[in-house]
Amino acid sequence: MDRETRALADRHFRGLGGDVPGVGQAPGRVAFVSEPGAFSYADFVRGFLLPNLPCVFSSAFTQGWGSRRRWVTPAGRPDFDHLLRTYGDVVVPVANCGVQEYNSNPKEHMTLRDYITYWKEYIQAGYSSPRGCLYLKDWHLCRDFPVEDVFTLPVYFSSDWLNEFWDALDVDDYRFVYAGPAGSWSPFHADIFRSFSWSVNVCGRKKWLLFPPGQEEALRDRHGNLPYDVTSPALCDTHLHPRSQLAGPPLEITQEAGEMVFVPSGWHHQVHNLDDTISINHNWVNGFNLANMWRFLQQELCAVQEEVSEWRDSMPDWHHHCQVIMRSCSGINFEEFYHFLKVIAEKRLLVPREAAAEDGAGLGFEQAAFDVGRITEVLASLVAHPDFQRVDTSAFSPQPKELLQQLREAVDAAAAP
Repeated sequence: MDRETRALADRHFRGLGGDVPGVGQAPGRVAFVSEPGAFSYADFVRGFLLPNLPCVFSSAFTQGWGSRRRWVTPAGRPDFDHLLRTYGDVVVPVANCGVQEYNSNPKEHMTLRDYITYWKEYIQAGYSSPRGCLYLKDWHLCRDFPVEDVFTLPVYFSSDWLNEFWDALDVDDYRFVYAGPAGSWSPFHADIFRSFSWSVNVCGRKKWLLFPPGQEEALRDRHGNLPYDVTSPALCDTHLHPRSQLAGPPLEITQEAGEMVFVPSGWHHQVHNLDDTISINHNWVNGFNLANMWRFLQQELCAVQEEVSEWRDSMPDWHHHCQVIMRSCSGINFEEFYHFLKVIAEKRLLVPREAAAEDGAGLGFEQAAFDVGRITEVLASLVAHPDFQRVDTSAFSPQPKELLQQLREAVDAAAAP
C-alpha cells in the first residue's frame, strides 16, 4: 500500500464514523480485469475493496500456476492420472450435493483415489450415480502439502490476516481445493466470518449467482430462514417467501478456466459447476472487512444467547457457556477474536517507518499503519463490549487495554509528519 492509497482508505473509514462498510448501488454487471500489468494494488483498493464490489480477473493472472500446468490435461480436463500419482492416498472431505442437511450438505471422508474412481464412473454413466452427485470440498491441500508449487498468491490478496493468524498457530488455514463433476454445486451462503474470498478455476467453468449485502433478507421464508437454493421455484411462492419479489436479480458470472473471482464481504452467493471443475479458494480478512467480521461475531453471540435465554438465570456461568457454544458453532468466540487481533497487531507494531512494500502491496509501513488504525477501532469496540468484559482476561499478555493504548500511540505516531 502506498501513502496515497492509505490516505484514501483512512478517509473512507473515518467517513463511516464507526459504522460497518456496506455496498452502494450494485453494478449491473461484474467488472472484468484483463491485464495484470495495467492493474495495481491501489487500483484494486479503490475499485473493489473500498466499495466492497466483486470482480473477475482474466486467466492471464494465473497463467504460470503449477496447478494449471500439472493438474490439467492438454484438452483442459482434470488430469486424473497426475492427481492419483501425487495425492491418491490422501483422505479428502466429500459432500453429497443431493442431500440437504440444514442449509448445507452432509460430508464423508474418503481417499482421493476412491473419489476419482467415483468421478470417472459418474462421467461414464452420463453424469449419474445411485450415490448421488458427490463434490470434493474444503480440502486443505496447502496445509497438508505446504511446499507444493500449486499457485502464486496474487498481490491483491496478500494482506490476509486469517491465514497469517492460523499459520502462526500452525494448526489450520482457510485455503481450500474444490473438485467435482459438472452439476455439482454449493448452496446459497455467505463466507465464514463475513470474510472476503477469491476462487480460481484450475480447469472447468462455474456459474456464480451473487447478491449484495442486505438483499438476502428479502429471500428469507416466513420462518426467517434463508433459502437453500435460490434457483428453486419455491422462491416464487409468496406464501412461503412473502418478500422474495423485493429482491433484485442476482449478479451472474460465468467463470472460465484460469479466471479468478473476487467475492466481497457479506455477499451471499450460490455456485454451480458447469463442467468437470477443479478450483482453489481462499477466505481472507484484513483491515478492509475487519469491522464486518466483528459485527458478524456480535450477531452470532446474540443468536446463541437468544437460543439459550431460558437458562440465563438458572445456569451458572451462562455467559461463559454462550461463548463456548459460539466457538463450537462459528469457529471463534470473543476471546479468540482478541488473540487474533493481538497477533496481527503485534506484528504491525514491529514494522519500521522506513519499510517499503514491493509493487504497492505487502507489509510495508503504510500497510502496517492502515492495519493498526483498523485494529484500534475494532479493539476499542471489543474492549467496551459487556460480554467481552465478562471474559476472564487475567492471563492475557498484554492486557486488552494495554494493547489498545499501544495501538493508539502508534496511530498518533503514524499521523505525525
